[in-house]
Amino acid sequence: MSNWTESTWVLEPGTELIINGEVWRVETCLPHLGRVTLIGDEGTPWKVQLSELIHRPGCRPSSRTRKDLPAASRGRQPKSIADLLPVQQEHVMRRLEHIREVETGYRSGDPDAALPHEPLPQYDPESTTLTQRRKAKEAELRRARAMDPALAKALALHKVSTRTLVRWDMARRRLGPIGLADDRWLREATGHRITTEVREALFAVRDESLRRAKLTARDRERLIHQYVREVFGEQTKVPSYDVLSKVWRDWFGSNGGRQRYARSAAMAQKYATGRHVVVHRPGQVVALDTTVLPVKVLEDVFGDPVSVHLTLALDVYTHSIVAFRLSLVSDSSIDVAMVLRDMTMPLPMRPDWGEDMQWAYPGIPGMVVADFAGYEVAGLPFFAPETVTTDHGSVYRNHHLVEVQRVLGANIKPSRVLRPTDKKAVERAFGAIRSLLFAILLGYQGVDTADRGVDPEADACLTVAEMEHIIATWIVKIWQNRRFDSYAPSWDPGGDHSPNSLFAASMSQGGFALRIPSPELYYQLLPSHQVMIHGKRGVKIKNLWYDGDALDPYRGELSRRGGKAKNRYVIRRDPRDPCFVFFQDPLTHDWHTLRWVGLPEEGQFPAFSDARVREAMRELRKRGLAPKSDRDLLPALLEVIGGKIPVEQWPTQLTKKQRTEHAREVIQAAAAAADRPATAARPAPAAVPAAHTGSDDGKVVPLRWRERAEQSLDAVTNERRRRREIAVPNRPTPPPQDLSERLRATSLLALPDDDFDDDDTHNPGAAAAAAAAAAEEEVSQ
Repeated sequence: MSNWTESTWVLEPGTELIINGEVWRVETCLPHLGRVTLIGDEGTPWKVQLSELIHRPGCRPSSRTRKDLPAASRGRQPKSIADLLPVQQEHVMRRLEHIREVETGYRSGDPDAALPHEPLPQYDPESTTLTQRRKAKEAELRRARAMDPALAKALALHKVSTRTLVRWDMARRRLGPIGLADDRWLREATGHRITTEVREALFAVRDESLRRAKLTARDRERLIHQYVREVFGEQTKVPSYDVLSKVWRDWFGSNGGRQRYARSAAMAQKYATGRHVVVHRPGQVVALDTTVLPVKVLEDVFGDPVSVHLTLALDVYTHSIVAFRLSLVSDSSIDVAMVLRDMTMPLPMRPDWGEDMQWAYPGIPGMVVADFAGYEVAGLPFFAPETVTTDHGSVYRNHHLVEVQRVLGANIKPSRVLRPTDKKAVERAFGAIRSLLFAILLGYQGVDTADRGVDPEADACLTVAEMEHIIATWIVKIWQNRRFDSYAPSWDPGGDHSPNSLFAASMSQGGFALRIPSPELYYQLLPSHQVMIHGKRGVKIKNLWYDGDALDPYRGELSRRGGKAKNRYVIRRDPRDPCFVFFQDPLTHDWHTLRWVGLPEEGQFPAFSDARVREAMRELRKRGLAPKSDRDLLPALLEVIGGKIPVEQWPTQLTKKQRTEHAREVIQAAAAAADRPATAARPAPAAVPAAHTGSDDGKVVPLRWRERAEQSLDAVTNERRRRREIAVPNRPTPPPQDLSERLRATSLLALPDDDFDDDDTHNPGAAAAAAAAAAEEEVSQ
């Protein structure tokens, strides 16, 4: 029954259903008899009971015939505000202002940001009804059309009635600002109609142009005409030069490269407010900030003492720390997006947490929350934030965060300039955590350099994972139950309250919306890339190619999405782990994982980032090499990650900055794997060696660079073995090398093997006799 709760199904003739990946069309539906007749792609009828169809796990409606979706999202990926042109985005925002004025009386929708003349008498919500305000807006727009019809038409407001305002308001509530966009702005991009004969001629001329010297577009047009005339006859029509040039550019790319490079690339493809805001409910305002952790910790790869950044999300009303993250380097937009996602999801219980840390808020039993979440939930509030207050850092002011706030339905607003009171709650929380927790930990650096200890780096004994666990335990067990002093609520200033008790009281007063986001929210919060799907290689993002079985139905086809990036597909990518990207099926809207084609099929692969890819490309350009595919890039990337330096020289050859960069990549890849839903493909976890004692005082310092480099060498060895097996299928697989052979292979002092043994050197006759006997035995066999 769960498949039918996603949307209202209308089984009328012509409705399409996706059953186990196949498309079926409803021919007849007899609800009184409980029978449905379906037609497959090959025209095969299938009569099935309606009850069986409802409870079938792999059955869901096709997006091409769903009535609850906008026309611009049927059979395509969902439309977004980024698909609109700049002038169309301005039209949407102007329509949104009119809708806000009708609903609230203010163009901005916020009384605190009202204009001097707002609200107008005809839009005052205290003296007028919603219907009266809609009729007043219709009369206002009618007067504007009469005064200047051309301007009203240019602003897309020349045909607005009361019914139009109602339809815009319903679409905005359901889809957000993109609901105000006209579907005709994002009409289906059909492209050019190319017949089968012309398509065959295009591919034939493409193969011929790779063998010849470089041809111009006019030369290719003449060859296409010649092929069509000689193979199909003069009666076959050929498109114009402009159409052929555009189709050639869309299918095969531009003709700006050198001919030798075009041939090598084709060969690789072949084989391969200003006012004080009163906060009166949880989630109304959440303060978000990042600071340097005042405690030195040990990174998990080399065991070096490093400084990490702590990101906190504090609910201003209850002063609950609803989310936090640790990162080796300053956080990026994807880290902030995951923090916002953590606010909306309940925190799972950890193995060493007791029953006193479980969900214990009245109104909703813990078993009900655990049933919705799928795991035991800790006693930490979770909700969908309404407004998130941040500082003016660049990480909070980019296009990715704008899309994240649209998906979450939250407003990310920077604090006012020279107004420290806007984020005083989270700043005070940092000071409280420092005085209550961090000050008593080894490796604490103090508030400034004058108060610092003798050697805080040497005192560091906690790894990043251990510090994260300590902070999480302290928040749930101590901070959430700590009594307020000066932050008591206004309705009970003298009472005893804690973050947990204040959240429970707000649940009793206003209720609690138990809304746990679906796992697909992770994909929607990732940065998007608009790309084309190549027929054989997949999709290219950030100089890397990705491919998977999910692209098979759409290879060489256009997405039919309209707008600014028409005919392109939207691919989501996690910058913390470039090994995978994620593709949403246009028909089922299911998410699929695409692997980097350079990943070895066997063994393990060390984590890397975009910086490693750029470094590998610089190294290849320095050597004068041009990789033909991502599989050729793999050895160079592994060389950059693991290095070919002897083991004894690693600690002296790598600087602290380089070690920190490698450690950051490992931690980011682990965080990305932890954030991915359980249904997504995850790489095999790397074997983590047991930590050993690195000093006489018993301090545990994990040193894992040796294992990381061995992991790189194993990946190269497995990839080379796989290529040899493909090249020579019947060749027996050699046994793996033992430890002595591996040490001898990497040693700089090893001497080459002698041609003869010591005994044979002193007795040349015996050596000759042995050689003759071996030759005679070989001839006899």
